[in-house]
Amino acid sequence: MLLVSYDFTDDRVRTKFSKFLSKFGRRIQYSVFEVRNSPRVLTNILKEIELVYKKQFSNTDSIIIFSACAGCKKRVIRYGYAANEEKDVLIFR
Repeated sequence: MLLVSYDFTDDRVRTKFSKFLSKFGRRIQYSVFEVRNSPRVLTNILKEIELVYKKQFSNTDSIIIFSACAGCKKRVIRYGYAANEEKDVLIFR
């Protein structure tokens, strides 16, 4: 799992980056995404950031990436709406 937080001064780059992340994860705050995927996909995301987005940074832009192992994910505490995101949903027809 990756937790990606970003801040870009350029609206175009910010929008492009958020659309990129939304393909792989879910937005948990305005500029924060949680990405749960296979290790290969997570590696590809990191490579894409390095090869594509890093070139577009200004001195005031930032991306912070937190990587969490399976054991760490179990220790995450969620409240409110975020707590419901982790529960299984049953649909009856």
